[in-house]
Amino acid sequence: MKKITFLSTLLLGLIYAVFGLNGFLHFLPVPEAPPEGAAFLGALFKTGYVFPIIKAIEFFTGIALLANKFKPLALVIVFPITVNIFLYHTILDPSGAFMAILLMALNLFLAWSERKAYAPLLKA
Repeated sequence: MKKITFLSTLLLGLIYAVFGLNGFLHFLPVPEAPPEGAAFLGALFKTGYVFPIIKAIEFFTGIALLANKFKPLALVIVFPITVNIFLYHTILDPSGAFMAILLMALNLFLAWSERKAYAPLLKA
């Protein structure tokens, strides 16, 4: 179980660190989105601040996961981004559904593996 948790942490951290950094350095091509997805992404991009914040959060949480520091906090911070990626790719752009499902599965698995850290937050 420790190996699976380690590999899951490594994979999720790597994905978020690389794609977060790509938001600033543009070293990976961005696939064309369908019209509905393009409209949504265009609206976020036009704000001028949403994408840089999202990409910074992705990068720093990815680094935290790779360094295995503040792991429960990093998972909580990146989870809303994971949910939005999942919903975007399952509703607006199914071509990326595999990656979205992988991100969601990794995030949920790792949150479950860190459930003891979240126990005080879930007390009534």
